[in-house]
Amino acid sequence: MSNLIDIQGQIEKLQKQAAEIKSREFDKTVQDILVKMKAFGISLKDLQPGKARGTKGKAKTATTTQGATVKAKKTKDAVVIAAKFRGPNGETWSGRGLSPRWLTALLAQGHSKDEFAIKS
Repeated sequence: MSNLIDIQGQIEKLQKQAAEIKSREFDKTVQDILVKMKAFGISLKDLQPGKARGTKGKAKTATTTQGATVKAKKTKDAVVIAAKFRGPNGETWSGRGLSPRWLTALLAQGHSKDEFAIKS
């Protein structure tokens, strides 16, 4: 029985060590990312899908195995939908599709969807 108690003690000790290491690595990784974002002038807006800088209006290209560059076919024209809701941190949502996490969290806190509606 003492074997089981010893092992459980070791597990608890190792879990604490793992949490400390993860915390140190997390902070270091975040700092590395922030340094690189600052060096390259990257903002949070640049990190959002479909919002990459310098790609607006340019055709997507792909490189073949022989090194030739070809234009990718457009499958569907992008339709921009006006935002209908704005969050406290400037987040927007068109009202289509699933509710974004920021809105779901605020609704769970007791806020109303109407509080975040953009008045036109």
